[in-house]
Amino acid sequence: MGKWLEPAQWYATLPSFLSSASALITNPAGTAVLAVKPNYRTWWNVPGGIMEADEPPHVCCAREIAEELGVEVALGRLLVMDWVAPNAVRKAWFGYVFDGGVLTDLSGIELQSEELDAVEFVECSQLRDRFTANTADRVEAALAARTSGGVAYLHNGTYVEQVSTGARGMGQPVIDR
Repeated sequence: MGKWLEPAQWYATLPSFLSSASALITNPAGTAVLAVKPNYRTWWNVPGGIMEADEPPHVCCAREIAEELGVEVALGRLLVMDWVAPNAVRKAWFGYVFDGGVLTDLSGIELQSEELDAVEFVECSQLRDRFTANTADRVEAALAARTSGGVAYLHNGTYVEQVSTGARGMGQPVIDR
């Protein structure tokens, strides 16, 4: 039998991951999504950002929105949780999307110029033209979850219909394609 590790040693052996938290903020009609243009990337994103060590996702989301847009948003419920597999340049990623409510206009926004070049409403029909595929997947899932009252669980941006421990294999997700 192997050597027992002290709790701190054992926890140090466990995998780590990255995580972000963002908000779905729409226009009053729900036909457009608030988007920000980072100055360090070519694609647009929804307001939010990377979680700091020991920071809960909802706190990260509120902090990032205040930093990026200069506004306080009363966040609603969790709409999306997306697990994105690791790749050659980064660890596995958890992406949370909270309901950020409705914004009637952009007049109260004070854009964080150190990281962002622009903010605007992006029509829902243009999401795939302006966002990465994974971000568009999350935003579309968030819009659907807001309407249905549910929470969407995604795996690499793809909606997971159910998690089975039966015939499909232990813990293998049934992915709706």
